[in-house]
Amino acid sequence: MEKNWNSPARQQLSALFDEGAYQEIGSYVMEKTMPAAVVTAYGYVNGNPVYAFAQDQSVVNGAVGMAQAEKIAKIYGLAAKTGAPVVGIYDSNGAFMDGSAVSLNAYSLMLEQTAAVSGVVPQIAVIAGVCAGTAAVMACAADFVIMTEQAELFLTPNFEKSIAQTCAQNGIAALTAQNADTAIAKVRDLINILPLNNMACTPCMEYDVPEVPSGKDLSGYVASIADGGSVMELYPAYAGAAYTALVTINGSTAAIVATDKTDAKLTEADCAKIARFVRTCDAFSIPVITLVNTLGFEGNAASEQAGSVRALTRLAGSYAEATTPKISIITGKAVGAVFVALAGKGCNADFAYALEDAYIAPLMPESAVEFLWHDKLKGCENLTAKRQELAKEYTDTIASAMSAAELGCIDEILTPDQLRDTISRSLSMLEGKRVTNLPKKHNNFPF
Repeated sequence: MEKNWNSPARQQLSALFDEGAYQEIGSYVMEKTMPAAVVTAYGYVNGNPVYAFAQDQSVVNGAVGMAQAEKIAKIYGLAAKTGAPVVGIYDSNGAFMDGSAVSLNAYSLMLEQTAAVSGVVPQIAVIAGVCAGTAAVMACAADFVIMTEQAELFLTPNFEKSIAQTCAQNGIAALTAQNADTAIAKVRDLINILPLNNMACTPCMEYDVPEVPSGKDLSGYVASIADGGSVMELYPAYAGAAYTALVTINGSTAAIVATDKTDAKLTEADCAKIARFVRTCDAFSIPVITLVNTLGFEGNAASEQAGSVRALTRLAGSYAEATTPKISIITGKAVGAVFVALAGKGCNADFAYALEDAYIAPLMPESAVEFLWHDKLKGCENLTAKRQELAKEYTDTIASAMSAAELGCIDEILTPDQLRDTISRSLSMLEGKRVTNLPKKHNNFPF
């Protein structure tokens, strides 16, 4: 049967690959009496080798059968052998419904291949139309999911369909796009900034030195650390107290994590967002710079406390296990478990820095006064004023950055205008970092 060169799938692949040029694989494979409803190919994206597949809605609504699964599995097998990223463009109404178990085996094969290369090569999923059933599980297993505004994601037709905005708010979609063209442009940006595989060096490219902003807030810190125009925030609509972004620093890829986005406490979703991002960065040896400033963790009721403990365990474990270069900067408050998980020796930070007015302590000032200096409150006529006075004293002395530095809890105290140079030098020294964890299959986080 003659190929449909104007199918959306082939147009999308042309937009993905440099100069629209790619080599198709298995273009004559048939599924029952029709061509297999997927286009598989390889080519170059910004000069980098990439494998890709695009489900073809113009052929029986992109129906999935064993032939489609085997074509996609071929792509994953080649990616594993050669260490090149995989881009999957999803647009299918689901499996061939002939009543047999063949389609179940087809999805099993694809899921097996997805899992096999997870953490080996970057996987980027573009949901450009319908992503239904087990395909939704496969797409969400990718390192990054990009959804178009009109895309739909669901497990069964009985489930409420999730659109891009909903998936972004729930932490499924790392990025959203107006249409397939803008989604694919974002894929090209991601490919440009990501290492090709878990053994490759981070990319190095030309960069613009940023101007040091005057504002002492998250946006100001990020703008002063990252190269001009390099910041790609991921999951911006999910978990508002946490910030995650890929950037370049002196042209080399790095990641910025921050608990400094708002004055809100970290929720279970914030911890999950950071933990997954750190694990992704660690898989591909992308250095992680963590900016710490938070009031702590949400949770007053017993159920919320349990959720916070579970989430913090995952977060602390993700940092502790990660062997990629890690630099922590306390830009505001780092209290108790927050410091332990994100900036302390337990998280294996290679360098831990603090700004001059940072607050580092096991307790907030008010609690510390009651616990440590309760005797100083006895007999005071104005308890409120005395508590405020003692809280300031505690903040300026025991909980100060200077105190933490004198005790060896942090490595150095910085001013905001020293951030970029200090981080750049630190990253340069950590380029040759080599750490091997104890041999094991994997760690065991609570879910």
